[in-house]
Amino acid sequence: MNVLKHSRNSLLLKLGIVCGIVFVIAYAERGAHAGDKNTSSAKKSNKVLLGTPELTSGIPGKGPLSEKEIKAWLSNPENHEVLEVTLPLGLSAGAGQMVGLKENPLTRAKVELGRQLYFDTRLSADNTISCASCHHPDEGFGRHTRFGVGIGDQEGGRNSPVSYNRILSGPQFWDGRAATLEDQAVGPIANPIEMGHTHEAVVKSIKELPGYRLQFHKIFNDGVNIDNIGKAIAAFERTLVSGPSPFDYQEQLKPFLKMDKEDLEDLEEEYQAALTPAKAHPMSKSAKRGMDLFFSEKVNCAACHLGPNLTDEKYHNLGVGMDAEKPDLGRYEVTKQEKDKGAFKTPTIRNVEFSAPYMHDGSLKTLEEVVEHYNKGGTPNPTLSDKVKKLNLSDQDKQDLVAFMKACSGPFTKTEVGRLPQ
Repeated sequence: MNVLKHSRNSLLLKLGIVCGIVFVIAYAERGAHAGDKNTSSAKKSNKVLLGTPELTSGIPGKGPLSEKEIKAWLSNPENHEVLEVTLPLGLSAGAGQMVGLKENPLTRAKVELGRQLYFDTRLSADNTISCASCHHPDEGFGRHTRFGVGIGDQEGGRNSPVSYNRILSGPQFWDGRAATLEDQAVGPIANPIEMGHTHEAVVKSIKELPGYRLQFHKIFNDGVNIDNIGKAIAAFERTLVSGPSPFDYQEQLKPFLKMDKEDLEDLEEEYQAALTPAKAHPMSKSAKRGMDLFFSEKVNCAACHLGPNLTDEKYHNLGVGMDAEKPDLGRYEVTKQEKDKGAFKTPTIRNVEFSAPYMHDGSLKTLEEVVEHYNKGGTPNPTLSDKVKKLNLSDQDKQDLVAFMKACSGPFTKTEVGRLPQ
């Protein structure tokens, strides 16, 4: 009996599936009970699974936030405990790659303050634009316009990048010009065609709002300043993640599919724990064919779209827009290195179906157009990435790749978009 037990435990260890199963169960249970947290008097744990609305559902109540509600919220010491966060299935493989938590620890109070700021148009010069104006949860935490639109309906020259899964991302923006998420958070405030404010003016306007002033002085030792505004918004953004997708459930099941009957019998409980969610969130035959293509040597999308967040976080010239009279040179404007001309940051494939249009200039309206761009080998130019080559895909291949990308979609973090200080 001991020999059998040892063999079984060794097999589990080699497969590395226990953590995945635990994440699935925890994700389901926390999601089911997340709505109970506001009415429960039970002590809150400082261990939080991202993806559930536990951190993003706002201060309990309805309507604008009153000073009384904010004071009551701030008086609870549990809201100021540093949180230990874990990632949902799929992203969980990147637990060791989480960025910024040491420098800017997460607390419930800080995340809630960041949520308020993220949706508050008072950060803009004319009170019309918030972070969510270009990165809205209803539009895949991006925007379905080709370019970002700021104050006075001014358009930028680039598509709005998504604001989820940033906890696994270092430098920000399409060209990586912001070294941290904190730097990125305050950049648009002072951009004349985005929020059109100045950092000095936005700090002054935030200080004039008692609800914000109370929170900043309780959460940060030095109160309201532009750095702390950036820290709060970044803290909130790091809680925005994509949940488990059909692809993730299939990947969790995959080790069992390679086992013989005897091994499956020995691991029946674990097998069923992986099989049940895979059946509930199935990948189509087309998506499975697309998955094989995606990771194949022939197509090799995984040359850039790899890792837990399905992105290498690097910069590549795909030829997009390089045939224009004055092309956007992307990363080159930051580094001034010739090799970076026309290079832009690899976006995540996770939940990509919700954030059309695509590419840094929003020039491709659908995922089908994206696949076709790669199929033709991009747009020739002197610094075109050596990873971009003609693929000679069949129509079925193209459909399958799109189906796979859609199978990488999971639930977004549910977020309260209102409940701002009066």
